[in-house]
Parts: sequence; structure tokens; C-alpha cells
Amino acid sequence: MSRQTVFANALLAPDEHCPEGLFSSNGADPASRFAVYRNNVHSSLINALAAGYPVTMQLVGEVFFRAMAGLYVQAFPPDSPLINEYGRDFADFIQGFAPATSVPYLADVARLERLRVKAYHAADALPPDQSLAIADLQQQGELRLRLHPSVATLSSAYAVVALWAAHQTEAPLAALPLRHAQNALILRNGLQVKVFAIDSGTVAFIKSLNNDWPLDIAVAYALDSTAEFDLHQCLALLVSHGAITHLHTKQKVSP
Repeated sequence: MSRQTVFANALLAPDEHCPEGLFSSNGADPASRFAVYRNNVHSSLINALAAGYPVTMQLVGEVFFRAMAGLYVQAFPPDSPLINEYGRDFADFIQGFAPATSVPYLADVARLERLRVKAYHAADALPPDQSLAIADLQQQGELRLRLHPSVATLSSAYAVVALWAAHQTEAPLAALPLRHAQNALILRNGLQVKVFAIDSGTVAFIKSLNNDWPLDIAVAYALDSTAEFDLHQCLALLVSHGAITHLHTKQKVSP
């Protein structure tokens, strides 16, 4: 095992001894200096998780969250130099974290918050000509729509959109029907990340577009998901928030 691996393992395991061979330039005890450094690393990673999952932390309280995050840090060290990449599987950890089972919607709220972080850091893309009429889009069966890189959806058995939205204000929280299933649309318009509650048809429609399927097939899958799917309303939402970035057709090859 390399010295770097030994150092990294000791850095993330609070019970590990100070690695051999370390020394302090000012003569201080290497073990005590290493303990301070290890504590700073742990605190920085936990703070990064707290910054990326603020509503998740509010739902369980800071003490519980930081204890849970500390266990995550020990089990899953960073694998990227980008701090915004850290914690991308934190929701899966929460899903299997036994002490959090009393808050069954916690993992999905964390998934929603993670998608917001991803949307914020997604690549930029210029929207198409905004003068394009939605009615014209609806008549183009072979038309394919490319969505902004930030666009993502989340389906939950819980009212995650309402729950997340309720924590964006300082007003007292009203009673929420938490076991009411909701689908979320997450996108970035300019520098602002937005979250919308959408129906299952819109989820199917967006997934079909991301598979580069023609508009008419995407609509068919959406209607198969729910007969109440409203194409005009869905397109209006996507167009008004700059979520459609490219229009194209694929030419059929003659036999």
C-alpha cells in the first residue's frame, strides 16, 4: 500500500493512528497536528453536504444531519477534485440509513436537491428562436426537440415538490399531504434553478425527447402514461423557461 493511500485512509478514519513518517516543521507533535488537519477535512466535507442539501438538513435537524453526513464521509471519500461533485450518491446512502427510516421521504428530497445542484452546474445552451409558435411544434410529427442540459425529472411516492417549496419561505409550514405522489421538473433558466410539479405524462414526454425520439412518438408515450397529458401546456412550460435548445429533423433514407 502506497504512503499516499495510507495517509488518505488515516485522514478519513477517525480511529486510525497518525501515519508514520510525518513531522512538523515547528517541532509540534505530528499526531496532534494531523488530528487537527483530519478534523478540518471532515468538517469541510460535512459543510459541503450541508450546503448542497439544506432542506434535507432542515427536515432532520442539524445535529442528526451532521452525524449522518459524518458517517457518509468516512464511508465515501471524494473521488473528484470538484467539491460540487461530492455527495452525488448521498441520497442512496440516506435510503439505506436505518436511523432515517422514520422520515421516509428524506432520500427523495435529497435526490431533488442533488438534481438542483447538477442543474446549476450544467453546461450552458442557447435557446432557439423564441418567436417559434407552439402550434407549429405540435404539427411537426418528425420534429425532434433537444432539451437544455440542466433539464431533469424526478418521480417520488411523496410530495417532494411541495415539501421542498415549503422550506423556501420563512412562513410557518402548513400541513402537507406527504404521501401524495409527485413528479418534479428541474431546470436552469439563466442562472436560476427552478422546480415545478408536473404530471407523469410530462415526465414520459421529457424522457422520450432525451432519447431523441420524434415529437409524435414522445406524445404517444406521454398519453400512454396519462390520458390527461396536455401537449400545449407542456410545451408552453418548456419554451417559456428556455428548456428547448434545438429543433431538428432526421431525413428518411430512400430505399
